Amino acid sequence: MTSAERPIRFGVFVPQGWRMDLTEIADPAEQYEAMARVAQTAESAGFDSVWLYDHFHTIPEPTLESTFECWSTTAALARDTRRVKIGQMVTCFGYRYPSVLAKMASTVDALSHGRLIVGLGAGWYADEWHAYGLRFPETRERMAMFREACEVIHHMWSEDQPTFEGRYYRLNRPINRPRAIQSPHPPLWIGGGGEQVTLRLVARWGDACNIGGTPEQIRHKLDVLRQHCADLGRDFQSIVRSTAVEEVYLVARESEVGPTRDRVTRGMPAALATGLMIGTPAAIAAHLQDRVDAGVDYFVVYLRRAAYEPDQVEWFGREVVPLVHPS
Repeated sequence: MTSAERPIRFGVFVPQGWRMDLTEIADPAEQYEAMARVAQTAESAGFDSVWLYDHFHTIPEPTLESTFECWSTTAALARDTRRVKIGQMVTCFGYRYPSVLAKMASTVDALSHGRLIVGLGAGWYADEWHAYGLRFPETRERMAMFREACEVIHHMWSEDQPTFEGRYYRLNRPINRPRAIQSPHPPLWIGGGGEQVTLRLVARWGDACNIGGTPEQIRHKLDVLRQHCADLGRDFQSIVRSTAVEEVYLVARESEVGPTRDRVTRGMPAALATGLMIGTPAAIAAHLQDRVDAGVDYFVVYLRRAAYEPDQVEWFGREVVPLVHPS
């Protein structure tokens, strides 16, 4: 299937506290119920997937506010939904030994009846590594570890009792049962746009990439990925090409943008408020279409205040999604 033939698909982030998006709900149990409602609304609105961040502390700075752990929440949402896929944008490989992560993923894929997406990235939030007693390697070493982690996960998913002896990781005939439901394994989405390591890992191991930036930057990164695929004999068109669109809030009319910004950003950290994109469905769709024209065929959208206004999710699915078309 060519990119022009492949439909544009959408996922939506579930609020989980990392972006200070559950602070108006006091009870942690009710915070989770709000998260589940967003996932269920996305499912009924026709979204292809729901997504979680893999972080332990809030941004733009650590606070004593809830941040729900990614993989336990992935498992919970797998049982609180029925159709929608569930992914992580993206799992930090350094927070869990990769063979254990592969075991976790196979288990969650089974209990979701084959709806898991495994997102994987190199990690960047040094505060979390240090706070949880993890060593934060310098970039060159971290990327080498990331490369090995991808290989370990594939061994775990494809072999009965694999052995592996790397510089950072090893396997000594582990048994991974239950196997994942999806064949040959859950799709592996690799996040990041590093041209020499990350995009080459996508070409070697990834079922999808997740690349940020302007349309021009995305187009350039996809050209690099296309060349890596050619070098490795991989079909570039087989790779899902995704991007995240964060901090979106819909309004019915352009005249509402200013007053809405004042209301929605009141009390928000400035670093989050600055990036908030408020617009009509047509305006937001035009923003997304520029990225489709650059080669994107999958969007993961973060809708501000979805925890309190899940109708934003329904509205986006009803009025924005139909306006975005393949190039």
